[in-house]
Amino acid sequence: MTSPMTPSLSELTNTFAKIGCLSFGGPAAQIALMHRMILDEKKWVEEPDYLRALSFCMLLPGPEAMQLATWIGWRLHGVKGGLIAGGLFVLPGAVVVLALTLLYSALGDVPLVMGLFTGVQAAVIAIVIEALIRVSKRALKTREANLIALAAFAALFLFKLPFPLVILTAAIWGFFRTPATAKDPTAPAPPAALARSLKAGAVWLAIWLIPLGALVLLVPGRLAEIGIFFSKLAVLTFGGAYAVLAWMAQEVVEDKGWLTLTQMMDGLGLAETTPGPLILVNQFVGFMAANQAGGWQMGLAGAGIALWMTFIPSFLFIFTGAPFIDRLTHMPRLSGALAAITAAVVGVIANLSLWFALHVLFATLPEVSFGPLHLTLPDPASLRLVPALIAGFAAYTLLWRHWPLLWVLGISAAASALAAVL
Repeated sequence: MTSPMTPSLSELTNTFAKIGCLSFGGPAAQIALMHRMILDEKKWVEEPDYLRALSFCMLLPGPEAMQLATWIGWRLHGVKGGLIAGGLFVLPGAVVVLALTLLYSALGDVPLVMGLFTGVQAAVIAIVIEALIRVSKRALKTREANLIALAAFAALFLFKLPFPLVILTAAIWGFFRTPATAKDPTAPAPPAALARSLKAGAVWLAIWLIPLGALVLLVPGRLAEIGIFFSKLAVLTFGGAYAVLAWMAQEVVEDKGWLTLTQMMDGLGLAETTPGPLILVNQFVGFMAANQAGGWQMGLAGAGIALWMTFIPSFLFIFTGAPFIDRLTHMPRLSGALAAITAAVVGVIANLSLWFALHVLFATLPEVSFGPLHLTLPDPASLRLVPALIAGFAAYTLLWRHWPLLWVLGISAAASALAAVL
């Protein structure tokens, strides 16, 4: 086997700038892209190390592909390399999302533009269903996993229980259901390595939370609320962005009133069509929430705060935990907790799929309560025909014909715009 090569910082920078610009298609495609460029072409990292790091990143909340990029940079050039790789993985997509968000906030009420986004919203239903199928195949391999997924769906859709409670319950269940015997015992971490890790954790915790404290103390109001909200979100985003989108949508649309449901769906469509992690939808939400309260200048601050509170925790997790990947990935109870969370995420995404579909396809959604049950029942007479037809087209072309995502989104948007003009 060829031994790994260590690139220069400029080589690392150029490679991750390219990866950041090409990272379309969600985490599976992004992880495959990094594997091809970093392992197959560059031979900078060996396969076993890459797979252990990927397993570690999947244990963490937050965008696993961005965290994996950060680990690769850290492995090759320490903290500086991690910042370069992780930052460049996110930056191109963040710039594009911000530019599109500014255009959207300026032109969103134009009928033609509204027609375009109606088509994108309908296609998003098929995109989320595709994510549900993909995660289900990976997560639901036992009867217990199926029951956990079903329980998570029922808790969210029928009983309206809080998303964090569902994820926490699944993690506790998986943790204590798994025997504590180590699969591959390793030697204790050296004191020097532990000290360095604790120091890195303290530094990055300060980088994350001191700005948040300053916002709360010095700029109380909408910007501080955005900072607190996305900090909470950063430690709850297990299972990818789709898992947390329903909770985020409920919070920002129904509870806080920062966005309309239409705006939330449009933001997801923007994030789907750009490079980088899907969780960049947080930047759109941060901008729109702050823009609502104080105009576009405040919107820019809100977008920046959302980015900071979303991605700084990922640097904290990687720089603190990366030296102990071998030990952490061989702790069976952590693996058991992750497996239970992953199964619950299937139920979470199923709830998201149904919630999005109902709100896009029906104009009237009365809610009926029977004791602890809270059912959202669509009015069949309020079915929106054009979005329903476009959703059917997107489902057929994505799920059965496997057309490229950008083609499906483009055709859906164009068809909806044409219908609006006619």
